[in-house]
Amino acid sequence: MQIKKYLSQVDAIQNPFPGIYTLVMSSLGKPFKFYPGQFLHLAIDSDYDGIGQWPESRCFSIQSSPDEHTLKITYSVKGSFTQKMEQQLKPLSKVWLKLPYGNLFTQPHHKENCVFIAGGTGITPFLSLFNHSSFDEYTNPFIYVGFKSPDFNIYQNELEQIKDKTTIFYENEVGQIDMKKIFENHGTNSCYFLSGPPEMIKSFKIYLLEQKVSETNLLTDDWE
Repeated sequence: MQIKKYLSQVDAIQNPFPGIYTLVMSSLGKPFKFYPGQFLHLAIDSDYDGIGQWPESRCFSIQSSPDEHTLKITYSVKGSFTQKMEQQLKPLSKVWLKLPYGNLFTQPHHKENCVFIAGGTGITPFLSLFNHSSFDEYTNPFIYVGFKSPDFNIYQNELEQIKDKTTIFYENEVGQIDMKKIFENHGTNSCYFLSGPPEMIKSFKIYLLEQKVSETNLLTDDWE
């Protein structure tokens, strides 16, 4: 799919707790086109004209489904760019988006007994699939999500329709995601999708490789 630039408008900003924001954005021109699990570049340079050199930007996973008219991302304030976003972006603010990037779900993989493992906001690229018609192609999927506490689970509504397939680990109640137990349940033949903090992805991938899971069955959202 061709990468395009979209002048867009911030329609809404949700701030469920300090340092975490969800942006809902709409295109001011052509409709967004992307596949589930892809990501975008977001620029907030008000002087950019859409033609010259692409300005400073940051990558974000696309949380919304391709079926939706608006586009949603969730970010945490961690560095100078996201600090600028926190300070400058308001409803009706203009931003430039460049998308789509990535092939998380379009690369070759089997779709039976897939295991989706996400830590915190790492659930966002998975949500774009879970809420899209293409998720019907997955037979007997299993979803594991970890949050620090129930307060950090700001995706309850989006996870509602797949709650029978989902196991949630709240760190303050049961500890972190138990990769060993998950592997014991699903073995070497399952396809594992990993998304979350880089250190989580790295440690889980190392563990699964040590258990003789084929590298072709390990698909990660680790563009950061």
